[in-house]
Amino acid sequence: MAESRKSSKSRVSNADESELNAGWSAGMTPSPRWWAPVSVTLMILGLLYIIVYYISGAHYPIGAIGNWNLAIGVGVAMVGFLMLLRWK
Repeated sequence: MAESRKSSKSRVSNADESELNAGWSAGMTPSPRWWAPVSVTLMILGLLYIIVYYISGAHYPIGAIGNWNLAIGVGVAMVGFLMLLRWK
């Protein structure tokens, strides 16, 4: 049986391979060590804020602002989530 020919186009030279490995993150600096723990902590705090609001029957954490407590909890959690999007 005849062996198929290998295309010269399928071979990638070493120069081209180094360009491919550079990737989109080549110029990025890594995040500080505290970045990920702070973002996860913010997401957990936001969730706990909402849980306390529901369990207390809207009396705690701040009973006077009513359903705005939900906005505060979701906002804190979103800050943590957005921090994770910027984590490198």
